[in-house]
Amino acid sequence: MAEKPENAAAEPIIIKKYANRRLYNTAKSSYVTLDHLAQMVRDGQDFVVNDAKTGEDITRGVLAQIIFEEEAKGQTMLPSAFLRQLIRLYGDSLQGFVPGYLEASMETFSRNQEAMREQVRQAFDANPALANFEALARSNMEWFENALKMFAPFAGGMPAKPPVAGASAGRNPRKDVELEELKEQLASMQAQLAKLVKEG
Repeated sequence: MAEKPENAAAEPIIIKKYANRRLYNTAKSSYVTLDHLAQMVRDGQDFVVNDAKTGEDITRGVLAQIIFEEEAKGQTMLPSAFLRQLIRLYGDSLQGFVPGYLEASMETFSRNQEAMREQVRQAFDANPALANFEALARSNMEWFENALKMFAPFAGGMPAKPPVAGASAGRNPRKDVELEELKEQLASMQAQLAKLVKEG
């Protein structure tokens, strides 16, 4: 009896789906759930789902069901616009090209995902603040907006409150300079924040 070469691809695990929707892993002789199958996919374990009664290959339907379950849990990856475009292509003359296109796109993404993960990791290592960038940006914007509100009479060109009766009508040149410097610092901070948001 000839032995299989060491680099031969392992045979896919057979999963049987029964009428009661139960899934049976023939390799482990145990019932499994969609969560188990999802984990098998993540672990790189190949499987085929067959209808227990007819023997029909229903793998695609089960994989689609796994995606539906993940989306329902809040693990959303499929934008509504993409789903709508996909639905429109059913029955379209281009329908036959879509599976190959999507498969090629995902293969390219898979080949590049390790490099992408490394780039993301390096970015976070270089600047740990990026890990919580959204909250940081929101906090900075709130602080900046509050600061602008404090100086609204000056920044917005609104007239300042009239001087209190009996107070000197003259203006302090030193105070004016300090105010202008503060306004310049605020404008500089706003520009830096806007640049940070664009780069993020």
